[in-house]
Amino acid sequence: MTSMVTLQDQLDRMTAPGDLVQVVDAAEHKIRCVACGHRCLLKDGRRGICKVRYNDGGVLRVPQGYVGALQIDPIEKKPFFHVTPGAQALSFGMLGCDFRCSYCQNWEISQTLRDEAAGRDYIPISARELVALGRSRGARAVASTYNEPLITSEWAVEVFKQAREAGLMTLYISNGNGTPEVIEYLTPWLDGYKIDLKTMNDKHYRRELGGVLQHVLDTIKRVHEAGIWLEVLTLVIPGFNDSSDELWDAARYIRGVSPDIPWHVTAFHPDYKMIDPPPTSVDALRRASEIGAEAGLNYVYAGNLPGRVDPWEDTVCPSCHTPLIRRYGYLIRENKLATTGGVCPQCGTTIPGIWH
Repeated sequence: MTSMVTLQDQLDRMTAPGDLVQVVDAAEHKIRCVACGHRCLLKDGRRGICKVRYNDGGVLRVPQGYVGALQIDPIEKKPFFHVTPGAQALSFGMLGCDFRCSYCQNWEISQTLRDEAAGRDYIPISARELVALGRSRGARAVASTYNEPLITSEWAVEVFKQAREAGLMTLYISNGNGTPEVIEYLTPWLDGYKIDLKTMNDKHYRRELGGVLQHVLDTIKRVHEAGIWLEVLTLVIPGFNDSSDELWDAARYIRGVSPDIPWHVTAFHPDYKMIDPPPTSVDALRRASEIGAEAGLNYVYAGNLPGRVDPWEDTVCPSCHTPLIRRYGYLIRENKLATTGGVCPQCGTTIPGIWH
């Protein structure tokens, strides 16, 4: 009788030696993966928390050469509001995650190797083929998203090198559970980075998400200091992270790094294992947006409720308050920055972002 080949077995074949590794004990084949904040210490044959990076005889094996999801998206969906508004991004993801968020909307991708109900398969593809596909569909950027890109950073860099040669921008959509090593590794190849600041409560991070708050706060600071364009998102979940105190803490932290970092506060809907909290209300999103503005952030956006949160979908000049980009969800209704290179046509204030 032949044994069944599992998805884990198949994914193990779609791997290559990884760069984000430290040798701890060469004689014992003991290594440490430094791709994410868990910094997993791996004995020979052991896997990281992500399930897709593992130690094979002292060599760190990492995912390569496939996607678990592939789609053309508006760049606003990532969400990037200060990166070439109206552009399309080729969004790709692999499988696995270093977090276990109970409300993950991409759980079939991220939790494939943890949850038997997920069952997402993979599609073999080369980096060159992926970028060629993006170009053929008119994409202006490639974005590593859907699962956690940090755990597949070597593959992302392989794709991004091809993308840069093709004149495409490169983007990360991440939980922010980074390390100094992975941010340094990504910096030469990455244009934009969106980080989810899921809560300002460390207990929630540890118990509900499988992470550590400080790792995310440190990554926000490191990405900004590296000169990568940064936007931060908080999914506002009733009863989980929606208290005014917690929203103030998040806004003040971001403001302390830079008042020019866009903060997206977006509406939750019940998903995966978190089905008890109600969807986020319009009033709750407006309150979160007002807190962000009062905390001194120049660009605060409310998301997932198109047309119901005016004026918090729009980009407004912080100096003269002229509406510069008007949005309805992912649709750009007006863009006064399209011909100014990111300068307010009314008062001459430079609006930070990537506008070319």
